Amino acid sequence: MKKALASLFLSLIRICTRKLVIKLILLFTSIIILAVSTLTFISYKMLEKQSVESNLAGSTNNLRLVNKNVRNYIGEVSQFTSPQYRYEQIMNALRNESDDTTSRMYLEDYLRVLFYSRTDVEGIFLYLIDENKVYTLTSKDITVKTSYNDTIPNEPWFKMTLADKKNRYAQSLLENTDIGYGVNSDQVFIASHRVLRDLVDRKPRAILSMVMNSSYRDEMVKDSSLKEGEDLLLLDMNMVPYYASDQPTLKYLDDAEFRSHLLNLPQGGQFTWSDGIKKYMAIVDVEKQEGWRMIKLLPYVEIYKAAQTNRNLSYSIGAVLLFFSILLIMLTVNAITKPIKILTRKMRRFSEGNFDVEMKVKGMDEVAYLSDQFNLMVLRTGNLINEKYKMKLVQNSAILKALEAEINPHFLYNALQAISTKALKSGVEDITEMVDALALTLRYCIGGKEFVLLKEEIEHIENYMLIQKARFGKRLLIVYDLEDEWHEFEIPRLTLQSLVENSVKHAVEKADIPVTIVIAARMEGQHMVIRVTDNGPGMNADRLKQVRSSLLERWEDRHGDSIGLKNVNTRLELLYGDEAGIEINSDESGTETRMMMPRKDGGTIV
Repeated sequence: MKKALASLFLSLIRICTRKLVIKLILLFTSIIILAVSTLTFISYKMLEKQSVESNLAGSTNNLRLVNKNVRNYIGEVSQFTSPQYRYEQIMNALRNESDDTTSRMYLEDYLRVLFYSRTDVEGIFLYLIDENKVYTLTSKDITVKTSYNDTIPNEPWFKMTLADKKNRYAQSLLENTDIGYGVNSDQVFIASHRVLRDLVDRKPRAILSMVMNSSYRDEMVKDSSLKEGEDLLLLDMNMVPYYASDQPTLKYLDDAEFRSHLLNLPQGGQFTWSDGIKKYMAIVDVEKQEGWRMIKLLPYVEIYKAAQTNRNLSYSIGAVLLFFSILLIMLTVNAITKPIKILTRKMRRFSEGNFDVEMKVKGMDEVAYLSDQFNLMVLRTGNLINEKYKMKLVQNSAILKALEAEINPHFLYNALQAISTKALKSGVEDITEMVDALALTLRYCIGGKEFVLLKEEIEHIENYMLIQKARFGKRLLIVYDLEDEWHEFEIPRLTLQSLVENSVKHAVEKADIPVTIVIAARMEGQHMVIRVTDNGPGMNADRLKQVRSSLLERWEDRHGDSIGLKNVNTRLELLYGDEAGIEINSDESGTETRMMMPRKDGGTIV
């Protein structure tokens, strides 16, 4: 099954890449998909980050404002229970309450003043410690009543109020609304207790308790802008809850990890937490003076909701852009490749031997140029076929010119590569000398002479070596072992240069150590022998056998990377016959290439 799927996949790839139009469509489509996808992803991430940061910043600021207002409210209520201006009168009334009717009436009036001074008071209780007597005034019964209750000292809030250094205690009524006075209501928020001590002996005479309803608290909580799924908690410094947006939220305080996060943020901050169902970002604001903690829990789903909306919008826009881009690519590519398809059909007919084909030329672009050149090629091919017999007369000359012409592009490539390398390595100081050498080399290559003096070929090689030394530096050294009398001998142009270039390519380029190329000339019988020797890595026996075999091939059947030597060998055979040619020897110590030419009387080579 896997092999069948792999075969099917490869077949689809071959079909898709068989035609130029499909290749272009795939190429440009891939580029557009990559560009649009990248931009869409980057845009989404930026919008997501901005949305999340804005959401968290807004929630943090709102939470800080709500916490500040709650802190001020609790402080205001605590201050309200302190009889600052009538403290002595109240103390006198408390001392004489059991025996003096006027004192009892004074206390009742004081409670009424407090009760009607605020709209959020649910009930006021004055507990006389020594008598276990309670004055009660609530919103359900606006008459001040008195009763006896000896259980109040057992209440936790009673002990905590007496133990407080500031003689006050704010009791949470979130989980238990009954403070021992029999008043139980779901609408209460907090009970503020105040110890009234005698100024003389500092003995506690009474505790004034005010139960506040949730009206003010609810107004303040609205500023937190709670959204669906968000929760709000208000804790004191001892982690006692005073407010929760809903009852299940209180269960979070039973989680050890949740409490640990809160304790690790004494100055406030943010942390991530999960209740096993949802993942939350918890924002904590801590009031510095009293240590009140306001915690807002934001579900990650809600935080990223706006970002997800932006993401979907970005993806939709990206998909629309991608669709129209692909459509435009297909239309454009078809318009570009249509003339190429027509030209391909014409060329197929031409390859089948039909020389009457003609391509209509439209426009001035590259395809129009190719069409015009195709028409010209068809015309010229027909003329060449009609004049084929004339080519036989100049075959040898044409081959020689083709051989000479083949050397030039290869050499020009190496020369330009050397100039580029030198420019990159050493700046522009030596470029002038190299360009001059290249100019002399070009002039020599395009010269019309078929034969040149050996000294002219040597001058050309010196220019060539100047360029090559720019590439290899001290790794390349050339030595001339020539006597002056040899300088006047004539040799075919660009033959010795090809041998030297062969040494550069196969010795200097492949060696990591300095390579010395030696050019020497000697007479051996009736032959002039020019040797080019290098101390490069050489060739193994199999490679040497392959190169020697290539010299015996016909020029039309040439292949491999020994074209330069084959070129020189073929030219020598065409010029001088079988008496001339190239020999090559190589081992681990280097390579020696011998160019042999017959010598005529008078000392010149023709």
